[in-house]
Amino acid sequence: MLPDTSTPSPLPRISNFESLGYGLFIHWGLYSQLGQGEWIQHIGEIEWADYNKLFDSFTAKDFDAGGIARLAKDAGMRYACLTTRHHEGFSLYDTRGLSTFDAPHSPAGRDLVAEFVDACRAEGIVPFFYHTTLDWRKSSQNCSDAEFHQYLEYLIASVEVLCTNYGKIGGLWFDGNWSRKGADWREDELYAMIRKHQPDAIIANNSGLSAKGAVGHLELDTTTFEQGRPTAPDRRGWPKYLTGEMCQTMNRHWGTGSHDFHYKSVPQVIETLCACRKVGANYLLNIGPSAQGGIPELEAATLRRAGEWVQAVGGEIIYAGKPFDAQCVLNDFILSHEDKLYYFAHELRRKGSHHVVAEGGGEGPRAIAGIQRPIQSIRWLDNNEKLRFSHNKEAGLTTIDVTPYPYGTELVVRIAEIS
Repeated sequence: MLPDTSTPSPLPRISNFESLGYGLFIHWGLYSQLGQGEWIQHIGEIEWADYNKLFDSFTAKDFDAGGIARLAKDAGMRYACLTTRHHEGFSLYDTRGLSTFDAPHSPAGRDLVAEFVDACRAEGIVPFFYHTTLDWRKSSQNCSDAEFHQYLEYLIASVEVLCTNYGKIGGLWFDGNWSRKGADWREDELYAMIRKHQPDAIIANNSGLSAKGAVGHLELDTTTFEQGRPTAPDRRGWPKYLTGEMCQTMNRHWGTGSHDFHYKSVPQVIETLCACRKVGANYLLNIGPSAQGGIPELEAATLRRAGEWVQAVGGEIIYAGKPFDAQCVLNDFILSHEDKLYYFAHELRRKGSHHVVAEGGGEGPRAIAGIQRPIQSIRWLDNNEKLRFSHNKEAGLTTIDVTPYPYGTELVVRIAEIS
C-alpha cells in the first residue's frame, strides 16, 4: 500500500485561530514581585516558607485588565493569553475550593482572570488561558507515581474551573509536560473534558525550547515554537491539519526582570511578525507586568508603535493572508488573499541625498519564481505608487522594479499588492 500523501484541511476552529494572527502573552504572578524572572523560585532555590511571603504582599493594585486589552488592540493583536497559573502553583483565578493559594485569598481579593476576560471581550480581543501542567509547590516533576496521579486529579479539576466559569474562551495553552518525560499525563482525559465544555477552543501544549514544532497528542491544534522562528510544515500524510505559533519574550525573561535591559526593538517585532505570517504561523509576543500588575512602559510603547505599522501597511493582509509558494530574494515573500498577491519587501533604502541617507538595502529589479497567473498591476500599499514589472506567465518568472522609501519614511517591511 502506498503511503498517504494527502494534505488534511484545517478544522474551522484552526482556520479561525490562524486568522487571529498576532497575540499578546502576559506572564504575571507572585514571582513578579522579585523582578528576577518567572523561574526565580526554582533557579534561586528559594525555600517555600520564604517564597510564600510573596502571597501576603500580592495586592494587584496596579493590574488594569482594561489597559492590557487596549494595549493588545493598539498593537494590532487579536488575542491575548494570560498565565492563569504558572509553575509556582499560584492561581490568578478563583479555584472554587480546590486551593487557597489563589488571588481571591491573597490581599488582592479578586478574581483577576474574570477581570481579564471581561476586558478582552469589551475590546474585541479573544481571551486565551495559559495553564501550567508543572507545579513546583506540589513537586509534580519528581513526586511518586501515586502522588503524581493525585496531582493530575487536581490539575484536571483546575482546568475544568477555567472551562466552565468564564464563558467561551479562545483556547488553552499548556506548558510543563516536558518536566516529567515518559509519564502518563492523562492527556486523553484532560482534552476530552475541554472539548466537552469548550468545543471550539484551541488546545496547545508547549513542546519547549528544544523541540520547536514537535507534533504531540492528536487532540492538539497547533505546534509551538518557543523563542524560535517557525518553519513551514509539510502536512502531507498528517492525520490532522496543525497550525503553528511562535511565542517570544520582549526581553530575556517571560516575567518582569528589573535588571534585564535586553529588549526587542520595533523593527525586530515587525520582522518577526512577518516571518511568522510567511509560513502561516501566529506570533504570540509576551510582556511581563510589574510586581503588582502594572503595564511596563517600554514594552507597551514598542507594541503600540509596531501596531501603527500593521495599520500603515494595510492591516487585514497580516491576518487574512495565506502563504504562497514562490521563491523570492533576500527575506522577501508573498502572501495570497482572495484574488490578489502581496509581496513583502525587506531591506529597502530611503530616497535622499547621500549627506543624510545612510547606505541601506537595494532598489531596482527583484526576481520572483512561481507566479503563474496573469499580472495587471503592482503597487505599494502605503502610497499607491505603481511599480514597473516584467512577467512570463508560462515560466512563472517575475521581476519587480522596487523603488526606495520616500525620504521621511521607513517601514522596515514594505508590502506591494499584485493584482
